[in-house]
Parts: sequence; structure tokens; C-alpha cells
Amino acid sequence: MSEVQNSSHENELQFLSKSAAGSHGGKIVFGIIGSGWRTEFFLRIAKAMPDRFHVAGIVTRSAEKGRILEQTWGVQPYLTLDGMLEAAALDFVVVSVPWEVAPVMTRELAARNVPVLSETPPAPDLDGLKDLYALVARGAKIQVAEQYHLQPLHAARIAIANSGKLGEVSQVQLSSCHGYHGISLIRRLLGVTFENATIRAMEITTPLVEGRGRDGGPDQEKMIESKQVIATLDFGGKIGIYDFTGDQYFSWIRAQRLLVRGNRGEITEKTVRYLKNFQTPIEFELTRKNAGEDGNLEGLFLKGIQAGEEWIYLNPTLPARLSDDEIAIASCLMKMHEYVHGGPSFYSLAEASQDHYLSLMMEEAVRTGGTVVTESQLWRL
Repeated sequence: MSEVQNSSHENELQFLSKSAAGSHGGKIVFGIIGSGWRTEFFLRIAKAMPDRFHVAGIVTRSAEKGRILEQTWGVQPYLTLDGMLEAAALDFVVVSVPWEVAPVMTRELAARNVPVLSETPPAPDLDGLKDLYALVARGAKIQVAEQYHLQPLHAARIAIANSGKLGEVSQVQLSSCHGYHGISLIRRLLGVTFENATIRAMEITTPLVEGRGRDGGPDQEKMIESKQVIATLDFGGKIGIYDFTGDQYFSWIRAQRLLVRGNRGEITEKTVRYLKNFQTPIEFELTRKNAGEDGNLEGLFLKGIQAGEEWIYLNPTLPARLSDDEIAIASCLMKMHEYVHGGPSFYSLAEASQDHYLSLMMEEAVRTGGTVVTESQLWRL
């Protein structure tokens, strides 16, 4: 955990905000392939942070959709990939298209030596993941825009879990996000990389009053069937318990939940408990610090998250007014820029492939009602 004294936290926040865009300075210039719902996240981020990001173009198959994007967001549409690449100098291209199209576009970009930030998952099935990984072996620069571990609260929890305060973490119970997203968080909280897992899973259907969705709230009360998947992933003594229903993303009554247990402490939601020594228990809350509250005139944005007297998370996008998910996606863009210019991998194709593979095996355990044991894949090498 970073130890930042409260008296100097403003300077630290300002420093991180400036440096998070990458050590090479200037705007991060990228293009996008795809014009769906997820693409708008990238566009909102660029609009909120015009000094940090510039979307130089969007490739869309629909001329009409292109005109709408240009009118709404002020971005240049292109009907072909080569058209965009010839017109703009890009740091990288975001691939934000349906699952079955993503590997096709990733291969086309790799063939042109263009770095790729692919939306999740990078390919729909195991064969597709294996085919894509061959590109990395030939030198393609590919990362995946998995954002959940970069959301402020999750990032703070992961920092605590990895700090040693909890001792050896042996169990994570997560009800926060679906499939490979949830597995990504479980792996990072447990400190697991490419270990194989024994998976058991089941699906439960229960009645639920329909809530809001991507397009807004319901027009009337309606009872629907809510599908919930509960699974255990045993990584050889480190246990992940996955519990999720898709309604949680937008529901007003289905909350997210998290428990992380180590032999010296645990995290329960936002509460951290651990032993300083065997006679001295410590307890504190993970506390969000926001500008703009209670008469504060700094603006309206998340400053960071404190763990007791320490800043455990500092917002790299301030003073932009972004949701936690948008902050995380902006962090992906910043880290991709650093990676392209010689920085470290932040969520590799290998990691993304492993998480999606585990998710596929979890689905298989649901389908068969039996136990599934995973096998080492080529990206573990």
C-alpha cells in the first residue's frame, strides 16, 4: 500500500493525475473499430478528458451510424480500417465489436503492425483464443480492456489483499460481475495466475420484479425469472466462490457482495480487519473521498480511497467527472499507451484467455451438473 500522508495528499493526487497519461507526454491518440453500446464509454471518456485523449476515428460498417457518431461526438467515421489507418497516426486501436468479429479485426490489425486493445473477450471460444495467441508469439502487441480490477473499490481491495496484511489469502466470495470479469477479480484477489482449477457449478432461477436495463427503467411492474450461477473454483487450496445474477448490473435491489479471507485478516465489503500481532486486532473502512461534497468547491470527482490513514487508491483521471467504470476504462487506455511505448503489460492476451477459458469451463459445469477440471493451455508457457 502506498503511504501518503494526509497533509500532502493534494500534491500527490495532482502528480498522479498528470503522470498517469504515460511518461511520453501529450495526448493519447487512438482509433476505434465498432460503434455499439460499449464504444460510447470510450467516447464519453475522451469528451470528458480532451487534454488527455483524442479519438482520431471510428470504423463502422454503416454510413448512417457514422453520420450520427460524427454529429453526436465530433469523431471522424470511416467505412474501412485502411481508410482510418491511412488518415490518422494512432498509438493503438480499440477493437469493440461482437465476440465473433473481434479476432478477425485483431488479426487484421496485427498484420499491419498496429497495437490492439481488444474488448472482452478477445475471442468467443477456446479454439479462437489459441489462434489469437499465436499472434503474440509472432510479436503482435495485444492487450485486453478488462476494467473491473481497475475500478477504484476493486483496485483498493486487491491492493489490500496483496499487501500481506491479511496473511495468505485462501478464499474469495464474489458477487459483483459476470463470467470472465468475476473470475479475473477472483484470481487477482487470491493471487492466482495460471493454476488449474476444479470447478463445480449450478444455476438457480428465482422470481424477481424487473428493474432497469441499459435503456432505462421499466414502464410497469413485471415479474421475470432471474438466473443465478453459483460456482466454486478450487485452485489447489485457494478457493473462489462465484455467485452472480445478471440483474445486479442495473438492479436497485440486488447488491454486489465481496468477502476476502486470509489467515491474518479479511475484507468484508468495505471493512478490513487484520491482526497487527496475535494480540492486536485492527479494523478500518475503505473510505471514498470525493470533491464537491458538503460545500467543497474543488469540482465533482472522486479523489481516491483511503484505508485508515493511507491513500490506498488515487484517481488517475481527476478532475474529470466519470463513473467508476469509466475511470477503470480510462485507466486501461492510459496503461495501453504506456505498454505501446515500452511499458509493462497490464492485462495480457494470456490473462484474458485464461479468464475466459475458466469461464467457459464454469459454463460447462453448469450445463453438465458435474465436476470440471481445467487443463494447462499454451498461453501458460
